[in-house]
Amino acid sequence: MGKLTHFNQKGEAHMVNVGDKTSTHRIAIADGSIRMQAETLQHIESGTHKKGDVLGIGRVAGIMAAKKTAELIPLCHPLSLSHIEITLETQPADNAVYCQAHVETTGQTGVEMEALQAVQTSLLTIYDMCKAIDRGMTIESVGLLEKSGGKSGKWTRSS
Repeated sequence: MGKLTHFNQKGEAHMVNVGDKTSTHRIAIADGSIRMQAETLQHIESGTHKKGDVLGIGRVAGIMAAKKTAELIPLCHPLSLSHIEITLETQPADNAVYCQAHVETTGQTGVEMEALQAVQTSLLTIYDMCKAIDRGMTIESVGLLEKSGGKSGKWTRSS
């Protein structure tokens, strides 16, 4: 069995040393969706939700979450992010809101966790804002779409 890089020789957890890695431009894109009742989606689309602009607040929450990823995920490196974009689209045919997070940095480690955290938090914020009218919402299919930069280069999720 190979040596696990996140444990030292004593078996203690530690942050992986990226000090010798070259700084490169790194991008990660993640996505996911939240399904809900048609009536819930109508409130979001029409802007008549009691709590306000659900999609706008969801975007801000995703940006904030990406910036705080290292505070939430043990052993995750704190990164200086150069770009975060959260796209939220309603999908009436599926009674869903689709989320995509695009995160960038120039650094020694990737931004996959930041993109995934942004999607999860955006969707959780939508759930939180709408739970009073629809407790049956489900967050689905959150995953990494693609990443680029670093030694491993470009990776894209296959369909």
